[in-house]
Amino acid sequence: YRFSDRTSQTIITANNPDQGAASNGPRCPNQEILPMTTQEPGDKSGPPQWSSRYTFLMAAVGAAVGLGNLWRFPFQTGQNGGSAFVLVYLICVAFIVYPILIGEIAVGRRKGLSAVGSTRELAKDVGASPLWGVIGLIGILASYMVLTTYSVIAGRIISYSVMSFAGEFANTEPDAARSLYNGTGHAVFWHTVFIAITALIVSRGLIKGVERMVTILMPLFFVMLAGLSIYAMSTGAAGAAINYLFAPRFNELTPDVVLAAMGQAFYSMAVGSAAMITYGAYLNRKENIAENSAIIAGADTIVALVAGLMIFPVVFAFSLDPTAGMGLIFSALPAVFAGMPAGSIIGGLFFFLAFIAALTTSISMLLITVVFIEEWRGWSRIKSVVILAIVAWAAGAASVSVHGLAEMIDFLAGNIFLPLGGLLGAILVGWIAPRAIMRDELHNAGDKFFGYWRFLIRYLAPVAVGIILLLGIDAKFGFGLNAFIASLAGGGA
Repeated sequence: YRFSDRTSQTIITANNPDQGAASNGPRCPNQEILPMTTQEPGDKSGPPQWSSRYTFLMAAVGAAVGLGNLWRFPFQTGQNGGSAFVLVYLICVAFIVYPILIGEIAVGRRKGLSAVGSTRELAKDVGASPLWGVIGLIGILASYMVLTTYSVIAGRIISYSVMSFAGEFANTEPDAARSLYNGTGHAVFWHTVFIAITALIVSRGLIKGVERMVTILMPLFFVMLAGLSIYAMSTGAAGAAINYLFAPRFNELTPDVVLAAMGQAFYSMAVGSAAMITYGAYLNRKENIAENSAIIAGADTIVALVAGLMIFPVVFAFSLDPTAGMGLIFSALPAVFAGMPAGSIIGGLFFFLAFIAALTTSISMLLITVVFIEEWRGWSRIKSVVILAIVAWAAGAASVSVHGLAEMIDFLAGNIFLPLGGLLGAILVGWIAPRAIMRDELHNAGDKFFGYWRFLIRYLAPVAVGIILLLGIDAKFGFGLNAFIASLAGGGA
């Protein structure tokens, strides 16, 4: 299936935009609307669409909710002022990330192409340079690069789930749990398993593959998250966990904490990664983008908060270091779970929960790249998936043994490409795309809301994401920005 073939499905051309504004279907370069359909990408009778609002939301929330929700957000919250950090985080989500999320979905739905095609064709439609398509390319590169190393971590999670269910962590000291997962061969094997699972799902297409899996996995994820949190709160140190996460410590609210909350909000929502542009391309015209974006952002935040209530009661009950982050997940927690009532089952479920979070995110990373390759090269879906999966597998396997490769990939994708894509995307939507086009895409949002959104996407969001980009570069090269902010924090203390 090639997205360029969508031009044959023209109903109303771009020469009559007033008619197109009132109809349904995603937009394409030479047309304003397309027939509503749920065809698979292999069916050239029309473009695929999400079969329902529910499936879109499950897929989008799955793309946003990842491993960072399960440990990075809870640990950031605990280390940076508790509920004061959460308050700043929510403000950043509402006034910085949420507007970008709306804009990305709107761009995707407007053109109905890959992330590159949608950004490029939107720019061309308004007389701007087609080089704006680099926004989509940056996001795709970031996602694909992250996939190569993300799958290594996710493979380890699968292994830990299997080992937990098998009782291999029983009678193991917390510091010794990591030693049970040794050897490059072990890591590469489970990395291979995870890549294969992801590729198999994406190869099945939007409806039979992605939709079917996310509508099973995401409800299961929510049920397991709630159940494990209740278990942890009832058997662990619930009071200490609640105090650590939510008791306001405004004296700790320094400039670096505010910036940490801003960065966490940005990286948590999958903006800048091309995922939401691509998913938006399959969204029905009648859907309210602003409302759906709010649900995505809210669900992502709730998952992160509940994850803290799942992890920290156990952390404090067993006197573990609450600042250990991912190291705690892979070293101490497996053995701790094994020592609790029904611990092998609980530990296995915990890592299976993390596996679901990793899988739904990896599906989006591979899918958006496959869609682009189909559009760019004209390859079949199967050919695209196989080649991209093999390359991702090879890069991930190399990162296991080549010192510094994973760190380099993480820096380029996370510190450079993601915020750069988010920054350029905000500029495209806020400054290049005419107001009338964006108002047409947000047609079922109120005028006052649209006015607020347009102000935020034009002014606040680009500045905030630009700061995140500069801080990320400074973290690598050290030209003094982070040190300056740290000095302000010290002076405030």
